[in-house]
Amino acid sequence: MIAIGVFAGLAGAVLGLGGGIILTPILTLLMGVDIKYAIGASIIAVIATSSGATIAYLQNQILNLRVAMFLEIATTLGALSGALLTGVLDPKYLYILFGLLLLFSAYNMIRKLRRNEGVLNRAHPDALASKFKLNSTYFDKAAMKQIDYQVENIPGGFAMMYGAGIASGLLGIGSGAFKVTAMDTIMKMPLKPSTSTSNLMMGVTAAASATVYFFNGSIKPQIAVPLALGILVGATLGSRLMQHLSARFIRLIFIPVLAYIGLEMFVKGIRL
Repeated sequence: MIAIGVFAGLAGAVLGLGGGIILTPILTLLMGVDIKYAIGASIIAVIATSSGATIAYLQNQILNLRVAMFLEIATTLGALSGALLTGVLDPKYLYILFGLLLLFSAYNMIRKLRRNEGVLNRAHPDALASKFKLNSTYFDKAAMKQIDYQVENIPGGFAMMYGAGIASGLLGIGSGAFKVTAMDTIMKMPLKPSTSTSNLMMGVTAAASATVYFFNGSIKPQIAVPLALGILVGATLGSRLMQHLSARFIRLIFIPVLAYIGLEMFVKGIRL
């Protein structure tokens, strides 16, 4: 369990994804854990990944705290809307819609990779980004230089995060992939600040839902505790490793993961 936790924490910290996409298949298929307890453990995993990685990202000033707090408003409102819409909307259409959206995002990332697009730096910055002071800077240890970047299309990113919140509330899925997509593809943030900011946001969202899972008996300490210990170690290592990896390399890992999640959601929607 601890070894699996280290692996999940490492991958989660580098890619800005929750541990659910890695942990749930391993726990259910390889270790025979009931799906209910696997999901409960993955919620704790997300909090542990966020806690382990965010400390390092804050110290090195890679994550964009203003963007995180701004977009967290959208995900919270979306999650509340999703909870209210339970039983009204057919989840199969949401699975298909969000699956296609993630597949399209993976395609967009491939195009960005082929074009070798640089960091956004327009002569006239986005008015909303300037007003909310969302533009920022970070030191890239792989390139060994300070990178100033701008953020754009704030309404588009906010809408994407609201939709991700609805999906989380209605379908009970983690929205790490949506968070990274909203920041990297729609808001044109560099990939490193996108994944690190996603780590912080996921922890806030997961902490809110962990109470529900705890009181309905889905969290088993004998599963969650060793996983969380491993994840804290893995996330701490992953947050340091990510800073020395090139953005291109992280994107090459992220694209197949994004395509896999999108395909899985689409197929699930078709089968419902």
